[in-house]
Amino acid sequence: MAVDLNADLGEGFGRWALGDDAGLLEVVTSANVACGFHAGDPLIMRRTCELAAARGVAVGAHVGYRDLAGFGRRFVDVEPAVLTADVLYQLGGLDACARAAGTRIAYVKPHGALYNALVTHEAQADAVVDAVRAFDPGLPVLGLPGAVWLKRAEVAGLPVRFEAFADRAYTALGTLVDRRRPGAVLHSAAEIAERCVEIALDGRVRSVDGHFVRLRVDSICVHGDTPGAVAIARAVRDALTAAGVPLAAMRGARVDA
Repeated sequence: MAVDLNADLGEGFGRWALGDDAGLLEVVTSANVACGFHAGDPLIMRRTCELAAARGVAVGAHVGYRDLAGFGRRFVDVEPAVLTADVLYQLGGLDACARAAGTRIAYVKPHGALYNALVTHEAQADAVVDAVRAFDPGLPVLGLPGAVWLKRAEVAGLPVRFEAFADRAYTALGTLVDRRRPGAVLHSAAEIAERCVEIALDGRVRSVDGHFVRLRVDSICVHGDTPGAVAIARAVRDALTAAGVPLAAMRGARVDA
């Protein structure tokens, strides 16, 4: 079975740049494009969509809390109706940029604190599901296996896709270790590539306490803001290819107009 390789892209703002988007787009099969709330702006969004379209990379909407100062990594206790409108607004903005680039939004992936909140926060989970359904009830959504919002999305009829993280540590419960804890982000390209092969072939990852956690995986994420992200992504891609794992955009994800 083919596995998707995704990265968070378009996360600059104005004159401030973050990561090597062009380099990563030569490696990944899907791009999670910031929609202007945690990072990104209209020009960056459009340029990122153009680069992705030129390389045949699927464009995903990386929606988040309205939190530029905190890069979307702080929980926001926003009312569900407001969150639905915020997500819908982000989808609309990126959709315009994608269409102008000759492509379409292929899937939705929440960012940062919103991604983590949706693992257990039922009200916010329903709010995001409502936004995606209002925008396009056939649009795939991507998240952590076992997340409440994916369960709600499946009940609502949205196509659900499951994600693993190449460079993030896991707890024994299958959740991500808090970034503020030592060792939460991995940096060794060789170690990351090895664990990605195990994730893809065996559907499991070793947690920080040494136990194996079972994972359902459609896509593997390499963070674009991790130091050496391009080298890490290349190591992951090369290792997966060497292990006989084909790479392709997620099943059901659209890459054309």
